[in-house]
Amino acid sequence: MWTAAFDPAHALRHKVGLDIQETNASGQSAPLMEAQLAMAATLAVIAVSTFLYATERYSIEAISLGVLAAYITIFVVIGLPAEQHPLSAADLLAGFSNPGLITIMSLLVVGQGLFHTDALERPAQAIVKWVAKDHRSGIALTFIAIAALSAFLNNTPVVVMFIPIISTLAMSLKLPTSRYMMSLSFVTILGGMTTLIGSSTNLLAANVARVSGAADLTFFSFTPVALMVGAVALPYVLFVMPMLLQNRRSMADAMKAGGGKQFIAEIPIRAGHPLVGATSTQGMFPQLKDMTVRLVQRGERPHLPPFENVTLQPGDIVIVAATRQALERALSTKSNVMRDKEDDRPAGVVTLAEAIVAPGSRLIGRTVSQSGFRGEVGCVVLAIERRSRMPRLPMADIRMEAGDVLLFAGPRNAIEELRGNRDVLLIDWTAADVPSRGRAPVALAIFASVVVAAGSSIMPIVAAALLGAFAMLATRCLNTRQAARVVDGRIILLVASAIASATALEATGGARILADSLLRVLVDAPPSVVMSALFLIIALTTNILTNNAAAVLFTPIAVGLAAHLNLPAEPFVVTVILAANASFATPVAYQTNLLVMGPGHYRYRDFLIAGGPLVLLLWVTFSLVGPWWYGI
Repeated sequence: MWTAAFDPAHALRHKVGLDIQETNASGQSAPLMEAQLAMAATLAVIAVSTFLYATERYSIEAISLGVLAAYITIFVVIGLPAEQHPLSAADLLAGFSNPGLITIMSLLVVGQGLFHTDALERPAQAIVKWVAKDHRSGIALTFIAIAALSAFLNNTPVVVMFIPIISTLAMSLKLPTSRYMMSLSFVTILGGMTTLIGSSTNLLAANVARVSGAADLTFFSFTPVALMVGAVALPYVLFVMPMLLQNRRSMADAMKAGGGKQFIAEIPIRAGHPLVGATSTQGMFPQLKDMTVRLVQRGERPHLPPFENVTLQPGDIVIVAATRQALERALSTKSNVMRDKEDDRPAGVVTLAEAIVAPGSRLIGRTVSQSGFRGEVGCVVLAIERRSRMPRLPMADIRMEAGDVLLFAGPRNAIEELRGNRDVLLIDWTAADVPSRGRAPVALAIFASVVVAAGSSIMPIVAAALLGAFAMLATRCLNTRQAARVVDGRIILLVASAIASATALEATGGARILADSLLRVLVDAPPSVVMSALFLIIALTTNILTNNAAAVLFTPIAVGLAAHLNLPAEPFVVTVILAANASFATPVAYQTNLLVMGPGHYRYRDFLIAGGPLVLLLWVTFSLVGPWWYGI
């Protein structure tokens, strides 16, 4: 009876009502042959696109557009029929308006708001200090804590929360973010599969089983077996997988990792300046802890280190050596110790960029004050870096040389104008906006609201994410240009093509026939073999269809297999849950993979290389642990 329910021809006739009067020489109806041809074409498109994504011969955008074009040609231009209903162009392009895609883009904007305001700097620095004591164990304990958190919270907000923290951690350890971002996604998935509420996949499968009357899973029903499987997978994720990934850095990452470069800057002390009254302690000024004070110029009298009881007063000029990050931090704090006269420091959103004094430049031999940048392009030279030596002079007395690196500060449009300046060579990838730390509390409040709203089911996560992204813009935690920077075209096209593939696969009956074939093959196999094979098939399917679709599709099959074997349904439902969560081999398998794809600078192939072995490891582990735990 169970097998008949999954008979392809019966389902095809029942659902679509095909007229099987007209047959060809082989006895098959023409409409049936066309439907089978459509299914075969769909499977071919999926196979070819997966191969092309893996080889990276063409860009992700080009392959994704090719996938969409292929489906439009098959179902719209040629007009091959699907098994369930005709597929229109709107059906195949629905991925562009998919709530999951909108959720991902909105959450990336929320995360950008946190990043731009440095809202999570303090917790990140606390983790960095803890990890600095022992890198290996500190990082491992951090990820274990994240996995534990994801067992009780939705995986997506957990990843959004920790992306900026892990980015800061990698930057502080001078390591590429690609070492940790994929691990962040994978540990949340592993943690999320341990409890009933850890993932929407778990709830979907459990609900299907409960409605059918086969099994009623409780909060911790499958926690022990999930923990055993996760305990084997976690060491791979933390220690083996980073060695399989290429250390990819963007230009900006390289710049931040090499943040030890020291610039010379000056801080004029005027009435009302935050440093008025600051006194040196043990030769240092506590208010400038991230900077090295090289000179305090008071009129004609210079004060050189070590500073003994020097109290800063109006009229002093403090010469400091500092990294770009320290200068940026000083600019973005409320006290803004770098501020000069109101007309000498740019207001509003400030962009920092580096430029090199070109050989033959008219600036050679001139001082910064003689350069005229303020009047010509509307930005100021904040600091100067010289590789050969660090002059102990006020910037007004430093004469520029070819090869000097100037740190400019100004509005974004003023920085852009430096491209046409022949006297300096703008280093494009060094341009970055100074964080608006004054809005950090607002950004944190918005983020916390999104997490609470999504985690407590007050509203759908797509609604919470969209409102959070709008709030970040409305409160000026970031502007539209900064928000647009995180909208990754690769992700948009990748998601749209993946949803088109899933839609075509389901509509043509390919997914159901795959499940039916599994049932026919496994129906007389030993129970332990059935569980193992079921896990592997679902694990492979979930990386193409997404985990929720795999859970809904295979839970009834698992229940039917258990009934045929006269065994309890719970072990087989748990098999579906754990296998559907094995979404590690492709970036489209789960939205947390897509969230870390941009920050980690990953390619499609990276998930196959690092996530593929993890899927196989979970399968082997469950094949041993699952039947033993349930006594099968």
